[in-house]
Amino acid sequence: MGLTGSERREAAVRTATLGPAEREQALAAMAERELDVLVVGGGVVGAGTALDAVTRGLATGLVEARDWASGTSSRSSKLIHGGLRYLEMLDFGLVREALKERGLLLQKLAPHLVKPVPFLYPLQHKGWERLYAGSGVAMYDAMSVSSGHGRGLPAHRHLTRRHALRVAPCLRKDALVGALQYYDAQMDDARYVATLVRTAASYGAHVAAGARVVGFLREGERVVGARVQDVEAGGEYEIRAKQVVNATGVWTDDTQGLIAERGQFHVRASKGIHLVVPKDRIHSATGLILRTEKSVLFVIPWGRHWIVGTTDTDWDLDKAHPAASSADIDYLLEHVNRVLAVPLTRDDVEGVYAGLRPLLAGESDATSKLSREHTVAHPVPGMVVVAGGKYTTYRVMAKDAVDEAVHGLDQRVAACVTEDVPLLGAEGYHALWNARARTAARAGLHVARVEHLLNRYGTLTEELLDLIAADPSLGEPLAAADDYLRAEIVYAASHEGARHLDDVLTRRTRISIETFDRGTLSARECAELMAPVLGWDRDQVDREVRHYEKRGAGERESQRRHDDLTADAARLGAPEIVPL
Repeated sequence: MGLTGSERREAAVRTATLGPAEREQALAAMAERELDVLVVGGGVVGAGTALDAVTRGLATGLVEARDWASGTSSRSSKLIHGGLRYLEMLDFGLVREALKERGLLLQKLAPHLVKPVPFLYPLQHKGWERLYAGSGVAMYDAMSVSSGHGRGLPAHRHLTRRHALRVAPCLRKDALVGALQYYDAQMDDARYVATLVRTAASYGAHVAAGARVVGFLREGERVVGARVQDVEAGGEYEIRAKQVVNATGVWTDDTQGLIAERGQFHVRASKGIHLVVPKDRIHSATGLILRTEKSVLFVIPWGRHWIVGTTDTDWDLDKAHPAASSADIDYLLEHVNRVLAVPLTRDDVEGVYAGLRPLLAGESDATSKLSREHTVAHPVPGMVVVAGGKYTTYRVMAKDAVDEAVHGLDQRVAACVTEDVPLLGAEGYHALWNARARTAARAGLHVARVEHLLNRYGTLTEELLDLIAADPSLGEPLAAADDYLRAEIVYAASHEGARHLDDVLTRRTRISIETFDRGTLSARECAELMAPVLGWDRDQVDREVRHYEKRGAGERESQRRHDDLTADAARLGAPEIVPL
Protein backbone atom coordinates (compact mmCIF):
# COMPACT_ATOMS: atom_id res chain seq x y z
CA MET A 1 0.00 0.00 0.00
CA GLY A 2 1.43 3.45 -1.00
CA LEU A 3 2.06 6.39 1.28
CA THR A 4 -0.57 9.07 1.66
CA GLY A 5 0.24 12.62 0.54
CA SER A 6 0.88 13.79 4.11
CA GLU A 7 3.11 10.78 4.80
CA ARG A 8 5.15 11.52 1.68
CA ARG A 9 5.60 15.14 2.77
CA GLU A 10 6.67 14.07 6.26
CA ALA A 11 9.14 11.56 4.80
CA ALA A 12 10.62 14.27 2.55
CA VAL A 13 11.12 16.61 5.50
CA ARG A 14 12.73 13.84 7.57
CA THR A 15 15.08 12.89 4.73
CA ALA A 16 15.99 16.52 4.11
CA THR A 17 17.19 16.92 7.70
CA LEU A 18 20.98 16.73 7.55
CA GLY A 19 21.93 16.21 11.18
CA PRO A 20 24.66 13.95 12.61
CA ALA A 21 22.43 10.87 12.70
CA GLU A 22 21.34 11.31 9.08
CA ARG A 23 24.96 11.64 7.95
CA GLU A 24 25.90 8.37 9.68
CA GLN A 25 22.89 6.62 8.15
CA ALA A 26 23.76 7.93 4.67
CA LEU A 27 27.32 6.56 4.81
CA ALA A 28 26.05 3.18 6.03
CA ALA A 29 23.40 3.06 3.29
CA MET A 30 25.92 3.88 0.55
CA ALA A 31 28.24 1.10 1.74
CA GLU A 32 25.44 -1.43 2.09
CA ARG A 33 24.09 -1.57 -1.46
CA GLU A 34 25.50 -0.75 -4.91
CA LEU A 35 24.48 2.67 -6.20
CA ASP A 36 23.62 3.58 -9.75
CA VAL A 37 25.55 6.86 -9.46
CA LEU A 38 28.09 8.07 -6.88
CA VAL A 39 28.89 11.78 -7.16
CA VAL A 40 32.21 13.02 -5.76
CA GLY A 41 32.30 16.72 -4.86
CA GLY A 42 29.80 18.77 -2.86
CA GLY A 43 29.92 22.06 -4.73
CA VAL A 44 27.08 23.38 -6.86
CA VAL A 45 27.80 21.04 -9.79
CA GLY A 46 28.11 17.93 -7.62
CA ALA A 47 24.97 18.78 -5.66
CA GLY A 48 23.12 19.54 -8.89
CA THR A 49 24.29 16.24 -10.38
CA ALA A 50 23.01 14.33 -7.35
CA LEU A 51 19.61 16.03 -7.64
CA ASP A 52 19.46 15.33 -11.38
CA ALA A 53 20.34 11.66 -10.93
CA VAL A 54 17.99 10.94 -8.02
CA THR A 55 15.04 12.65 -9.72
CA ARG A 56 15.51 10.32 -12.70
CA GLY A 57 14.93 7.40 -10.34
CA LEU A 58 18.60 6.42 -9.93
CA ALA A 59 20.05 5.18 -6.64
CA THR A 60 22.34 8.10 -5.88
CA GLY A 61 25.09 8.97 -3.41
CA LEU A 62 26.97 12.23 -2.88
CA VAL A 63 30.19 12.62 -0.87
CA GLU A 64 32.25 15.72 -0.05
CA ALA A 65 35.61 15.75 1.71
CA ARG A 66 35.02 18.99 3.64
CA ASP A 67 31.78 20.93 3.99
CA TRP A 68 29.11 21.54 1.37
CA ALA A 69 30.27 24.38 -0.91
CA SER A 70 33.52 24.76 1.03
CA GLY A 71 35.49 25.38 -2.17
CA THR A 72 34.64 27.56 -5.15
CA SER A 73 30.87 27.39 -4.60
CA SER A 74 30.95 29.54 -1.45
CA ARG A 75 33.44 32.11 -2.73
CA SER A 76 31.92 33.46 -5.92
CA SER A 77 30.65 36.93 -6.78
CA LYS A 78 27.22 35.62 -5.68
CA LEU A 79 25.71 36.50 -9.06
CA ILE A 80 23.30 34.55 -11.22
CA HIS A 81 23.92 36.19 -14.57
CA GLY A 82 24.10 35.64 -18.28
CA GLY A 83 27.65 36.91 -18.52
CA LEU A 84 27.26 40.26 -20.25
CA ARG A 85 30.99 40.38 -21.06
CA TYR A 86 30.74 37.08 -22.97
CA LEU A 87 28.63 38.89 -25.57
CA GLU A 88 31.72 40.95 -26.34
CA MET A 89 33.57 37.67 -26.92
CA LEU A 90 30.72 36.66 -29.28
CA ASP A 91 29.94 33.64 -27.08
CA PHE A 92 26.20 33.89 -27.78
CA GLY A 93 25.44 30.26 -26.95
CA LEU A 94 26.85 30.53 -23.43
CA VAL A 95 24.99 33.78 -22.77
CA ARG A 96 21.68 32.46 -24.10
CA GLU A 97 21.98 29.29 -22.00
CA ALA A 98 22.87 31.25 -18.86
CA LEU A 99 20.01 33.71 -19.33
CA LYS A 100 17.52 30.85 -19.62
CA GLU A 101 18.87 29.38 -16.37
CA ARG A 102 18.74 32.78 -14.67
CA GLY A 103 15.05 33.05 -15.52
CA LEU A 104 14.28 29.52 -14.34
CA LEU A 105 15.97 30.15 -10.99
CA LEU A 106 14.23 33.49 -10.44
CA GLN A 107 10.77 32.39 -11.45
CA LYS A 108 10.42 28.71 -10.64
CA LEU A 109 13.30 26.80 -9.07
CA ALA A 110 14.45 29.09 -6.25
CA PRO A 111 12.58 32.42 -6.01
CA HIS A 112 13.30 32.51 -2.27
CA LEU A 113 17.07 32.40 -2.85
CA VAL A 114 17.64 34.16 -6.18
CA LYS A 115 16.75 37.86 -6.38
CA PRO A 116 16.95 40.61 -9.02
CA VAL A 117 19.77 43.13 -8.62
CA PRO A 118 20.26 46.39 -10.59
CA PHE A 119 23.61 47.46 -12.06
CA LEU A 120 24.76 50.81 -13.37
CA TYR A 121 27.38 50.91 -16.13
CA PRO A 122 29.01 54.37 -16.26
CA LEU A 123 29.78 55.62 -19.78
CA GLN A 124 33.03 57.51 -20.16
CA HIS A 125 32.89 58.48 -23.85
CA LYS A 126 30.18 60.41 -25.65
CA GLY A 127 28.42 59.02 -28.68
CA TRP A 128 30.05 55.76 -29.74
CA GLU A 129 30.21 54.13 -26.28
CA ARG A 130 26.49 54.59 -25.60
CA LEU A 131 25.73 53.06 -28.99
CA TYR A 132 28.19 50.19 -28.53
CA ALA A 133 27.36 49.33 -24.90
CA GLY A 134 23.67 50.06 -25.38
CA SER A 135 23.47 47.61 -28.28
CA GLY A 136 25.09 44.93 -26.13
CA VAL A 137 22.71 45.45 -23.20
CA ALA A 138 19.71 45.56 -25.57
CA MET A 139 20.81 42.24 -27.06
CA TYR A 140 21.24 40.85 -23.52
CA ASP A 141 17.65 41.76 -22.64
CA ALA A 142 16.32 40.46 -25.96
CA MET A 143 18.11 37.11 -25.55
CA SER A 144 16.70 36.85 -22.03
CA VAL A 145 13.13 37.31 -23.25
CA SER A 146 13.62 35.00 -26.23
CA SER A 147 14.80 32.23 -23.87
CA GLY A 148 11.22 32.03 -22.61
CA HIS A 149 12.26 32.78 -19.02
CA GLY A 150 13.29 36.43 -19.19
CA ARG A 151 10.15 38.23 -18.15
CA GLY A 152 9.99 39.59 -14.63
CA LEU A 153 13.19 41.63 -14.69
CA PRO A 154 12.94 45.31 -15.70
CA ALA A 155 14.38 46.22 -19.08
CA HIS A 156 17.60 48.22 -19.33
CA ARG A 157 17.43 52.01 -19.57
CA HIS A 158 19.70 54.82 -20.70
CA LEU A 159 20.49 57.52 -18.13
CA THR A 160 21.92 61.01 -18.44
CA ARG A 161 24.85 61.89 -16.20
CA ARG A 162 22.54 63.91 -13.92
CA HIS A 163 20.10 61.01 -13.60
CA ALA A 164 22.94 58.51 -13.01
CA LEU A 165 24.35 60.66 -10.21
CA ARG A 166 20.93 60.78 -8.55
CA VAL A 167 20.83 56.98 -8.59
CA ALA A 168 24.48 56.62 -7.57
CA PRO A 169 25.66 59.78 -5.77
CA CYS A 170 28.85 57.92 -4.82
CA LEU A 171 30.28 58.42 -8.31
CA ARG A 172 32.70 61.19 -9.15
CA LYS A 173 31.16 63.64 -11.59
CA ASP A 174 34.14 63.36 -13.94
CA ALA A 175 33.92 59.54 -13.95
CA LEU A 176 31.00 59.40 -16.38
CA VAL A 177 29.19 61.24 -19.16
CA GLY A 178 26.05 59.10 -18.78
CA ALA A 179 25.15 55.53 -17.88
CA LEU A 180 23.19 52.40 -18.66
CA GLN A 181 21.21 50.52 -16.04
CA TYR A 182 20.30 46.84 -16.41
CA TYR A 183 19.30 43.93 -14.17
CA ASP A 184 20.83 40.57 -13.29
CA ALA A 185 20.30 38.37 -10.23
CA GLN A 186 22.14 37.30 -7.10
CA MET A 187 22.07 34.64 -4.38
CA ASP A 188 23.99 33.44 -1.36
CA ASP A 189 26.03 30.78 -3.13
CA ALA A 190 26.78 28.56 -0.11
CA ARG A 191 23.18 28.68 1.09
CA TYR A 192 22.04 27.75 -2.39
CA VAL A 193 24.27 24.64 -2.41
CA ALA A 194 23.14 23.56 1.06
CA THR A 195 19.53 23.81 -0.11
CA LEU A 196 20.35 21.90 -3.30
CA VAL A 197 21.92 19.08 -1.26
CA ARG A 198 18.91 18.93 1.05
CA THR A 199 16.60 18.84 -1.95
CA ALA A 200 18.51 15.87 -3.38
CA ALA A 201 18.26 14.17 0.01
CA SER A 202 14.51 14.80 0.12
CA TYR A 203 14.16 12.77 -3.10
CA GLY A 204 16.19 9.89 -1.66
CA ALA A 205 19.85 10.66 -2.37
CA HIS A 206 22.32 9.55 0.31
CA VAL A 207 24.53 12.55 1.12
CA ALA A 208 27.54 12.90 3.43
CA ALA A 209 30.02 15.73 3.93
CA GLY A 210 33.27 15.06 5.77
CA ALA A 211 33.59 11.94 3.60
CA ARG A 212 36.78 11.97 1.55
CA VAL A 213 37.47 9.76 -1.46
CA VAL A 214 40.94 8.26 -0.93
CA GLY A 215 40.88 5.82 -3.83
CA PHE A 216 38.70 4.20 -6.46
CA LEU A 217 37.59 0.58 -6.73
CA ARG A 218 38.60 -1.07 -10.01
CA GLU A 219 37.69 -4.23 -11.85
CA GLY A 220 40.16 -4.32 -14.69
CA GLU A 221 39.94 -0.98 -16.45
CA ARG A 222 36.51 -0.22 -15.05
CA VAL A 223 35.87 2.03 -12.04
CA VAL A 224 33.24 0.33 -9.86
CA GLY A 225 33.13 2.60 -6.83
CA ALA A 226 35.25 4.48 -4.32
CA ARG A 227 37.01 4.05 -0.99
CA VAL A 228 35.69 6.80 1.26
CA GLN A 229 37.26 7.89 4.54
CA ASP A 230 35.01 9.26 7.28
CA VAL A 231 37.13 12.22 8.36
CA GLU A 232 34.89 12.90 11.36
CA ALA A 233 34.47 9.52 13.06
CA GLY A 234 37.32 7.66 11.39
CA GLY A 235 36.96 4.44 9.47
CA GLU A 236 36.70 3.74 5.78
CA TYR A 237 33.81 2.66 3.57
CA GLU A 238 33.79 0.87 0.24
CA ILE A 239 31.01 2.38 -1.80
CA ARG A 240 30.21 0.52 -5.00
CA ALA A 241 28.52 2.28 -7.91
CA LYS A 242 27.78 1.51 -11.55
CA GLN A 243 28.95 5.02 -12.47
CA VAL A 244 31.09 7.52 -10.56
CA VAL A 245 30.88 11.23 -11.43
CA ASN A 246 33.93 13.35 -10.64
CA ALA A 247 32.58 16.87 -9.98
CA THR A 248 35.46 18.19 -7.89
CA GLY A 249 36.08 21.50 -9.65
CA VAL A 250 39.63 22.78 -9.17
CA TRP A 251 40.51 19.38 -7.64
CA THR A 252 39.50 17.55 -10.85
CA ASP A 253 43.06 16.66 -11.85
CA ASP A 254 43.89 15.52 -8.29
CA THR A 255 40.84 13.26 -8.20
CA GLN A 256 41.68 11.83 -11.61
CA GLY A 257 45.18 11.17 -10.30
CA LEU A 258 43.73 8.60 -7.89
CA ILE A 259 43.13 6.34 -10.90
CA ALA A 260 46.33 7.47 -12.68
CA GLU A 261 44.16 9.17 -15.30
CA ARG A 262 44.41 12.88 -15.99
CA GLY A 263 41.64 12.60 -18.53
CA GLN A 264 41.17 14.39 -21.83
CA PHE A 265 41.41 17.93 -20.48
CA HIS A 266 43.18 19.90 -17.80
CA VAL A 267 41.57 22.21 -15.21
CA ARG A 268 43.41 25.36 -14.26
CA ALA A 269 42.66 27.44 -11.18
CA SER A 270 42.13 31.19 -11.38
CA LYS A 271 41.97 33.14 -8.12
CA GLY A 272 39.36 35.82 -7.61
CA ILE A 273 39.15 37.89 -4.42
CA HIS A 274 36.32 40.05 -3.09
CA LEU A 275 36.09 42.77 -0.47
CA VAL A 276 33.06 43.38 1.75
CA VAL A 277 32.40 46.94 3.00
CA PRO A 278 29.49 48.43 4.99
CA LYS A 279 26.53 49.84 3.06
CA ASP A 280 27.15 53.40 4.26
CA ARG A 281 30.62 53.55 2.66
CA ILE A 282 29.16 53.67 -0.85
CA HIS A 283 26.12 55.91 -1.36
CA SER A 284 24.15 54.26 -4.17
CA ALA A 285 20.74 52.74 -4.87
CA THR A 286 22.22 50.38 -7.45
CA GLY A 287 25.16 48.07 -8.00
CA LEU A 288 27.96 49.13 -10.34
CA ILE A 289 29.80 47.38 -13.14
CA LEU A 290 33.10 48.95 -14.15
CA ARG A 291 35.60 48.10 -16.87
CA THR A 292 39.23 47.47 -15.96
CA GLU A 293 42.20 46.89 -18.27
CA LYS A 294 41.84 43.13 -17.67
CA SER A 295 38.16 42.39 -17.11
CA VAL A 296 35.21 43.94 -15.24
CA LEU A 297 34.75 45.01 -11.64
CA PHE A 298 31.45 44.66 -9.77
CA VAL A 299 30.15 46.60 -6.79
CA ILE A 300 27.27 44.39 -5.64
CA PRO A 301 24.56 45.19 -3.07
CA TRP A 302 24.67 42.60 -0.26
CA GLY A 303 22.15 43.31 2.51
CA ARG A 304 23.76 45.89 4.80
CA HIS A 305 27.00 45.62 2.85
CA TRP A 306 28.63 45.87 -0.58
CA ILE A 307 30.75 43.20 -2.26
CA VAL A 308 33.56 44.58 -4.45
CA GLY A 309 35.27 42.19 -6.86
CA THR A 310 36.86 40.48 -8.52
CA THR A 311 40.45 39.75 -9.53
CA ASP A 312 41.50 37.12 -12.05
CA THR A 313 44.98 35.67 -11.53
CA ASP A 314 46.59 32.27 -11.98
CA TRP A 315 46.88 30.17 -8.78
CA ASP A 316 48.90 26.99 -8.22
CA LEU A 317 49.22 26.95 -4.42
CA ASP A 318 46.87 25.54 -1.72
CA LYS A 319 43.46 24.88 -3.28
CA ALA A 320 41.49 24.49 -0.06
CA HIS A 321 42.33 27.93 1.34
CA PRO A 322 43.44 30.34 -1.41
CA ALA A 323 44.86 33.46 0.20
CA ALA A 324 44.13 37.09 -0.62
CA SER A 325 47.35 39.11 -0.59
CA SER A 326 47.85 42.78 0.16
CA ALA A 327 48.48 43.33 -3.57
CA ASP A 328 45.07 41.80 -4.41
CA ILE A 329 43.30 44.11 -1.96
CA ASP A 330 45.17 47.17 -3.22
CA TYR A 331 44.24 46.28 -6.81
CA LEU A 332 40.50 46.27 -6.03
CA LEU A 333 40.65 49.45 -3.93
CA GLU A 334 42.66 51.27 -6.61
CA HIS A 335 40.24 50.37 -9.38
CA VAL A 336 37.00 51.06 -7.51
CA ASN A 337 38.39 54.35 -6.17
CA ARG A 338 38.89 55.61 -9.72
CA VAL A 339 35.14 56.27 -9.88
CA LEU A 340 34.20 56.95 -6.23
CA ALA A 341 33.86 60.50 -4.96
CA VAL A 342 34.77 59.31 -1.44
CA PRO A 343 37.52 56.69 -1.79
CA LEU A 344 37.53 53.46 0.18
CA THR A 345 40.45 52.68 2.48
CA ARG A 346 41.72 49.53 4.14
CA ASP A 347 39.87 50.61 7.29
CA ASP A 348 36.55 50.33 5.43
CA VAL A 349 37.05 46.65 4.62
CA GLU A 350 34.99 44.37 6.87
CA GLY A 351 35.74 41.11 5.12
CA VAL A 352 37.87 39.57 2.40
CA TYR A 353 37.39 36.23 0.70
CA ALA A 354 39.25 34.41 -2.05
CA GLY A 355 37.97 31.67 -4.33
CA LEU A 356 39.23 29.63 -7.26
CA ARG A 357 37.47 29.29 -10.60
CA PRO A 358 37.90 25.94 -12.34
CA LEU A 359 38.78 26.92 -15.91
CA LEU A 360 39.38 24.55 -18.79
CA ALA A 361 43.01 25.10 -19.76
CA GLY A 362 43.55 26.27 -23.32
CA GLU A 363 46.34 27.82 -25.30
CA SER A 364 45.96 31.21 -23.67
CA ASP A 365 48.35 32.17 -20.88
CA ALA A 366 45.81 34.57 -19.35
CA THR A 367 43.21 32.95 -17.09
CA SER A 368 40.75 35.72 -17.97
CA LYS A 369 40.73 34.37 -21.55
CA LEU A 370 40.17 30.74 -20.66
CA SER A 371 36.80 29.16 -21.38
CA ARG A 372 33.93 29.26 -18.89
CA GLU A 373 32.16 26.58 -20.93
CA HIS A 374 32.01 23.13 -19.43
CA THR A 375 33.17 19.74 -20.65
CA VAL A 376 31.97 16.24 -19.82
CA ALA A 377 34.14 13.21 -20.54
CA HIS A 378 34.20 9.45 -19.90
CA PRO A 379 37.98 8.89 -19.52
CA VAL A 380 37.66 5.27 -18.32
CA PRO A 381 34.67 2.92 -18.10
CA GLY A 382 32.58 3.70 -15.00
CA MET A 383 33.96 7.23 -14.51
CA VAL A 384 32.44 10.48 -15.78
CA VAL A 385 34.24 13.81 -15.35
CA VAL A 386 32.49 17.20 -15.51
CA ALA A 387 34.48 20.43 -15.27
CA GLY A 388 34.56 24.10 -16.21
CA GLY A 389 31.37 26.11 -16.57
CA LYS A 390 29.91 28.82 -14.38
CA TYR A 391 27.66 28.80 -11.34
CA THR A 392 24.59 29.99 -13.24
CA THR A 393 24.63 27.00 -15.60
CA TYR A 394 25.21 24.32 -12.94
CA ARG A 395 21.90 22.60 -13.80
CA VAL A 396 22.91 22.17 -17.46
CA MET A 397 26.30 20.80 -16.40
CA ALA A 398 24.58 18.35 -14.07
CA LYS A 399 22.20 17.21 -16.81
CA ASP A 400 25.07 16.63 -19.23
CA ALA A 401 27.04 14.68 -16.60
CA VAL A 402 24.10 12.39 -15.80
CA ASP A 403 23.29 11.95 -19.51
CA GLU A 404 26.87 10.73 -19.97
CA ALA A 405 26.66 8.43 -16.94
CA VAL A 406 23.40 6.93 -18.24
CA HIS A 407 25.27 5.65 -21.31
CA GLY A 408 27.13 3.29 -18.99
CA LEU A 409 24.01 1.92 -17.28
CA ASP A 410 22.31 -1.19 -18.57
CA GLN A 411 18.82 0.12 -17.95
CA ARG A 412 16.29 2.53 -19.33
CA VAL A 413 16.55 5.84 -17.52
CA ALA A 414 14.15 8.80 -17.60
CA ALA A 415 15.20 12.14 -19.09
CA CYS A 416 16.25 15.09 -16.92
CA VAL A 417 13.38 16.68 -14.99
CA THR A 418 15.19 19.28 -12.88
CA GLU A 419 13.77 22.13 -14.96
CA ASP A 420 10.54 21.35 -13.11
CA VAL A 421 11.92 20.49 -9.64
CA PRO A 422 11.85 23.51 -7.30
CA LEU A 423 14.34 23.54 -4.46
CA LEU A 424 13.16 23.02 -0.89
CA GLY A 425 11.51 26.17 0.39
CA ALA A 426 10.42 27.38 -3.06
CA GLU A 427 6.91 25.95 -3.29
CA GLY A 428 4.48 28.29 -1.56
CA TYR A 429 7.16 30.94 -0.97
CA HIS A 430 5.21 33.77 -2.63
CA ALA A 431 2.09 32.99 -0.60
CA LEU A 432 4.10 32.93 2.63
CA TRP A 433 5.83 36.17 1.65
CA ASN A 434 2.45 37.83 1.16
CA ALA A 435 1.42 36.67 4.63
CA ARG A 436 4.68 37.72 6.32
CA ALA A 437 3.03 40.34 8.56
CA ARG A 438 0.64 37.72 9.98
CA THR A 439 3.51 35.27 10.40
CA ALA A 440 5.52 37.91 12.29
CA ALA A 441 2.60 38.67 14.61
CA ARG A 442 2.05 34.96 15.30
CA ALA A 443 5.75 34.35 16.01
CA GLY A 444 6.28 37.51 18.05
CA LEU A 445 9.03 38.72 15.70
CA HIS A 446 9.49 41.97 13.81
CA VAL A 447 8.34 41.61 10.20
CA ALA A 448 11.89 42.43 9.01
CA ARG A 449 13.11 39.32 10.84
CA VAL A 450 10.53 37.17 9.09
CA GLU A 451 11.52 38.66 5.72
CA HIS A 452 15.14 37.80 6.46
CA LEU A 453 14.17 34.20 7.24
CA LEU A 454 11.92 33.84 4.19
CA ASN A 455 14.73 35.00 1.90
CA ARG A 456 17.11 32.44 3.37
CA TYR A 457 14.84 29.45 3.97
CA GLY A 458 11.64 30.06 2.02
CA THR A 459 8.78 27.96 3.34
CA LEU A 460 11.24 26.05 5.56
CA THR A 461 11.05 29.19 7.73
CA GLU A 462 8.27 27.39 9.60
CA GLU A 463 10.87 24.93 10.91
CA LEU A 464 12.87 27.78 12.44
CA LEU A 465 9.73 29.31 13.90
CA ASP A 466 9.01 25.94 15.54
CA LEU A 467 12.45 26.07 17.19
CA ILE A 468 11.71 29.57 18.48
CA ALA A 469 8.29 28.53 19.76
CA ALA A 470 9.93 25.72 21.74
CA ASP A 471 12.71 27.99 23.07
CA PRO A 472 11.93 31.74 22.79
CA SER A 473 15.58 32.63 23.52
CA LEU A 474 16.36 31.37 20.00
CA GLY A 475 14.28 34.26 18.62
CA GLU A 476 16.93 36.70 19.89
CA PRO A 477 19.67 37.97 17.56
CA LEU A 478 23.30 37.01 18.06
CA ALA A 479 24.99 39.52 20.34
CA ALA A 480 27.82 40.46 17.95
CA ALA A 481 26.11 39.74 14.62
CA ASP A 482 22.55 40.92 14.99
CA ASP A 483 21.50 40.24 11.40
CA TYR A 484 21.14 36.59 12.42
CA LEU A 485 18.88 34.91 14.97
CA ARG A 486 20.20 32.34 17.44
CA ALA A 487 17.74 29.83 15.94
CA GLU A 488 19.66 29.92 12.66
CA ILE A 489 22.79 28.59 14.33
CA VAL A 490 20.94 25.69 15.94
CA TYR A 491 19.16 24.95 12.65
CA ALA A 492 22.46 24.94 10.73
CA ALA A 493 23.72 22.11 12.95
CA SER A 494 20.46 20.17 13.25
CA HIS A 495 19.11 20.44 9.69
CA GLU A 496 21.77 21.80 7.32
CA GLY A 497 24.74 19.52 7.91
CA ALA A 498 27.02 22.01 9.69
CA ARG A 499 29.59 20.02 11.69
CA HIS A 500 32.00 22.73 12.80
CA LEU A 501 32.04 26.37 13.81
CA ASP A 502 33.72 27.25 10.48
CA ASP A 503 30.74 25.80 8.62
CA VAL A 504 28.31 28.08 10.43
CA LEU A 505 30.28 31.33 10.50
CA THR A 506 31.58 31.17 6.92
CA ARG A 507 28.87 29.31 4.95
CA ARG A 508 25.51 28.78 6.70
CA THR A 509 25.78 32.44 7.69
CA ARG A 510 28.20 35.07 6.34
CA ILE A 511 29.30 36.43 9.70
CA SER A 512 32.98 35.83 8.84
CA ILE A 513 32.88 38.50 6.12
CA GLU A 514 30.07 40.74 7.37
CA THR A 515 31.62 41.91 10.65
CA PHE A 516 34.84 43.81 11.29
CA ASP A 517 35.85 41.21 13.89
CA ARG A 518 35.47 38.53 11.14
CA GLY A 519 33.15 36.52 13.39
CA THR A 520 35.50 36.05 16.33
CA LEU A 521 33.15 37.88 18.73
CA SER A 522 30.31 35.50 17.76
CA ALA A 523 32.40 32.34 17.87
CA ARG A 524 31.74 31.25 21.45
CA GLU A 525 28.00 32.06 21.41
CA CYS A 526 27.59 30.05 18.20
CA ALA A 527 29.70 27.13 19.44
CA GLU A 528 27.59 26.89 22.60
CA LEU A 529 24.39 26.87 20.53
CA MET A 530 25.76 24.08 18.33
CA ALA A 531 27.10 21.99 21.22
CA PRO A 532 23.86 20.27 22.36
CA VAL A 533 22.95 19.36 18.77
CA LEU A 534 26.36 17.91 17.92
CA GLY A 535 27.14 16.42 21.33
CA TRP A 536 30.13 18.65 22.06
CA ASP A 537 31.57 18.83 25.55
CA ARG A 538 33.27 21.92 27.00
CA ASP A 539 36.66 20.89 25.61
CA GLN A 540 35.29 20.58 22.09
CA VAL A 541 33.59 23.99 22.34
CA ASP A 542 36.90 25.52 23.41
CA ARG A 543 38.73 23.72 20.61
CA GLU A 544 36.29 24.95 17.97
CA VAL A 545 36.57 28.55 19.20
CA ARG A 546 40.40 28.43 19.35
CA HIS A 547 40.57 26.99 15.85
CA TYR A 548 38.27 29.66 14.46
CA GLU A 549 40.31 32.41 16.09
CA LYS A 550 43.52 30.96 14.61
CA ARG A 551 41.85 30.76 11.21
CA GLY A 552 40.89 34.44 11.40
CA ALA A 553 44.38 35.42 12.51
CA GLY A 554 45.91 33.43 9.65
CA GLU A 555 43.65 35.14 7.11
CA ARG A 556 44.41 38.60 8.48
CA GLU A 557 48.13 37.88 8.38
CA SER A 558 47.93 36.60 4.79
CA GLN A 559 46.22 39.85 3.77
CA ARG A 560 49.24 41.81 5.03
CA ARG A 561 51.65 39.85 2.80
CA HIS A 562 52.41 41.35 -0.58
CA ASP A 563 52.54 38.28 -2.84
CA ASP A 564 50.74 34.94 -3.26
CA LEU A 565 53.59 32.79 -1.96
CA THR A 566 53.96 34.52 1.41
CA ALA A 567 50.19 35.03 1.75
CA ASP A 568 49.63 31.30 1.18
CA ALA A 569 52.25 30.41 3.80
CA ALA A 570 50.61 32.73 6.35
CA ARG A 571 47.13 31.30 5.72
CA LEU A 572 48.38 27.74 6.08
CA GLY A 573 49.63 28.63 9.56
CA ALA A 574 46.07 27.87 10.72
CA PRO A 575 45.47 24.13 10.07
CA GLU A 576 42.02 22.64 9.51
CA ILE A 577 39.94 21.62 12.52
CA VAL A 578 39.93 18.05 11.13
CA PRO A 579 43.16 17.45 9.16
CA LEU A 580 42.63 15.73 5.82
